[in-house]
Amino acid sequence: MKFIVSSSTLLKNLQSVSGVLKTNNTLPILDDFLFDVQEDSLTVTASDLETTMTVRIPLEQSEETGQIAIPARILLETLKTLPDIPITFNINMESLGIEISAGEGNYKLSGHSHDEYPQKPELEDATSIKLKSDMLGRAITKTIIAAGNDDLRPVMSGVLCELSPEDIGFVATDAHKLVRYRRTDAAANEATSFILPKKPLNQLKNILPVSEEEDVNIEYTPTNASFSFENINLVCRLIDGKYPNYNAVIPQENPNKLVIERQPFLNAIRRVGIFANQSTHQIRLKISGQELYLSAEDIDYSNEAKERLNCNYEGEDMEIGFSSKFLVEMLNNIDTEEVRIEMSEPNRAGILYPVNDENQNEDILMLVMPVMLNQ
Repeated sequence: MKFIVSSSTLLKNLQSVSGVLKTNNTLPILDDFLFDVQEDSLTVTASDLETTMTVRIPLEQSEETGQIAIPARILLETLKTLPDIPITFNINMESLGIEISAGEGNYKLSGHSHDEYPQKPELEDATSIKLKSDMLGRAITKTIIAAGNDDLRPVMSGVLCELSPEDIGFVATDAHKLVRYRRTDAAANEATSFILPKKPLNQLKNILPVSEEEDVNIEYTPTNASFSFENINLVCRLIDGKYPNYNAVIPQENPNKLVIERQPFLNAIRRVGIFANQSTHQIRLKISGQELYLSAEDIDYSNEAKERLNCNYEGEDMEIGFSSKFLVEMLNNIDTEEVRIEMSEPNRAGILYPVNDENQNEDILMLVMPVMLNQ
């Protein structure tokens, strides 16, 4: 089997699927890409058993068709050092020897039989929905920061996707923070929900086109979900289990409303947070009149910081503690110039909303659980 392909085209496409590969595979074959040559195109597959990605690459020339597994690391490292030139793959399908010619260079390596490579899951009787690429990318980016890492609670380590005839929603929480992202300019034919794992979502986030024109075709069954766009397809296994009732933790009555410029607030939290206890990251917010006082201390090291900011505030004077780390994550993930924080009691969650979001079809809610203050 022989084919010719542009080195830069091959590298770009291999990199788009290589994020699926793990470094500590129990099956050696999962360290490989699966190459499938059919006439004028090459389909490359990468898999970790849970997630499978394929990318279709046009070939400049090909002779014969066939499949072979090629070690991923050595191929990627070689391609990274090559200029944009045509490279020729000559593959002996009997011995599985691979010879790569690029300009004046000649490289040989051994492939593996395609028989051992895991098959891509087929989605039978799947339901489908089309979403704009930038919308899906934004939904993932906004919510994934709140997904947990607890192996004992796998449902909390994913993102809940809720589809309905009225809107679509994405929710993630790790019990300390929560993000709910909704769009009213997209809808499904029928109501359903499923939990998407974090790893494939991170993959998608990195490679989704930012174009508003590009559609992503999403297909889903009770066990798997598939995302197709341009020349790429990603299939992942869904997380099995029931997502917690996240609405129950969102306080409904929040009479204390603080509106503040996002960037100065974020910078002040970063500075004050440096002086906080490095295990709790606790900072104190004291709101009195139209002034917000930020403070933190680390008694063990005699570190202390205080700052004052102007704000617009409606409600009773109050003091509340938050993790500076979580607040920074949330504020970094809001795009508007101002942010609104709604609170009820010092022991109840604070809710962050963007102020004057230009996209009227977008509804973003971010929740942060308080840290009990040491009096």
